[in-house]
Amino acid sequence: MKKAYRIKKNHEFSRIFEKGRSSANRQFVIYVMENNRNDYYRTGLTVSRKMGNAVTRNRIKRLLREVLRDIDSQIEGGRDYIIIARKPVADMNYAQIKKSLKHVMNVAGVLRKRDNHK
Repeated sequence: MKKAYRIKKNHEFSRIFEKGRSSANRQFVIYVMENNRNDYYRTGLTVSRKMGNAVTRNRIKRLLREVLRDIDSQIEGGRDYIIIARKPVADMNYAQIKKSLKHVMNVAGVLRKRDNHK
């Protein structure tokens, strides 16, 4: 994920929290808001201090960025996403995080439908 595609500013987070719609599972909460100005998607990651020390929080954010990079082609563009990690994520590995994040994104309806025709 390019740095230009990240959401960093507090007012952007606040706007998405207020106007976006949310979906959740046990491990993640995702807020989605339309952003018609861009054809790409932007992502903000949030990991609470309750998750652990800085090393643990940064590890979770690195894994989340890697999952997003891996499923990049499946994610709908033109939207802003905020992904909030919940407590169980601290004990998960890459494969588990990927499966759970794909599940919550599917619930939110932001993954592109696969083409079953070959």
